[in-house]
Amino acid sequence: MVRRTLLHAGAVVTVGTISQGTAHAGAGPYGPLLPPDADGLALPRGFTGRIVARSGRKVAGLTWHAAPDGGACFPDGSGWIYVSNAEVPLLGGASAVRFRADGSVCAAYRILSGTSLNRAGGATPWHTWLSCEATERGRVFECDPYGERAARPRLAMGRFRHEAVACDPEREAVYLTEDEPDGCFYRFRPRDWGDLTEGALEVLTAGGGWRAVPYPAAPSEPTRYQVRDALRFNRGRACHFVDGVCFFTTRGDDQVWSYDGALHRHEAMNGPLFVAQDGAMEIDVITRDGAVAPFARLAGRRGAELAGPAFSPDGGRLYFSSRRRGSGVAAGQVFEVSGPFERG
Repeated sequence: MVRRTLLHAGAVVTVGTISQGTAHAGAGPYGPLLPPDADGLALPRGFTGRIVARSGRKVAGLTWHAAPDGGACFPDGSGWIYVSNAEVPLLGGASAVRFRADGSVCAAYRILSGTSLNRAGGATPWHTWLSCEATERGRVFECDPYGERAARPRLAMGRFRHEAVACDPEREAVYLTEDEPDGCFYRFRPRDWGDLTEGALEVLTAGGGWRAVPYPAAPSEPTRYQVRDALRFNRGRACHFVDGVCFFTTRGDDQVWSYDGALHRHEAMNGPLFVAQDGAMEIDVITRDGAVAPFARLAGRRGAELAGPAFSPDGGRLYFSSRRRGSGVAAGQVFEVSGPFERG
């Protein structure tokens, strides 16, 4: 199956369906792809790419981690920070790269260590990174991308095979996906917005409402089986909140879903999104009319996947990782693409 990771480009999102069989447009809103550069990256005219980090090599004094996965960008004065998870058993965690205003790298450091299979996560409105463990009793860790405070587990958000999270500041809720064939779609409502230490974990039910999970950290009964009429999703993956709607993907049936918190509905969608595909080694754009067009293609990476797409705060640079499973630490790379992106 093709894994799809969503990244909103700033335009209005509509509702519909997208599947693996959706036809590609000949050229997207940025034009056709040019031949690959020296790093194997093919981009439209006007865009350039570079590698800013490689697994097993030094970045500003830090040895970059293996298996880079989910990521996000955070503002940092006139510069910014890119955070990247490590999907490594027992030695996972997350690292950060700090950029100056001109795009040069000025620092790199760990923000989370000693965790396992940190695959995805999400950023919070208060500028922290939620790194999720994709293990049977995985945890959510709240990390400081600026490297000033130690990471903390947020056990009230449940112990399950976590994938991604997305924050809804309008309803003061955090949505969570679960990477199980019969997984659920959750929301966490903290007691105090901005503090994820305590709160209520709820699951979306077949009737469209939410019901509390009785024991989010139960050692024996999985969270997805604690509510009888919980709605099932086939291997939840990426999750993104924009314009009042939470979008999430399921890799088991290759669907993109939306949940409108105001209307309490969930359905498949399409819209102008950037989509990272590991099967085709592409980042595509879903246009306003629902067509899928290539934006970036990585050649010479057979068996690899793309992950962690994130825009810099000004929307002018796109970051993502390429990694190859089971091929050693040298396989992971973090790319930066700059150019005339449409600004939201």
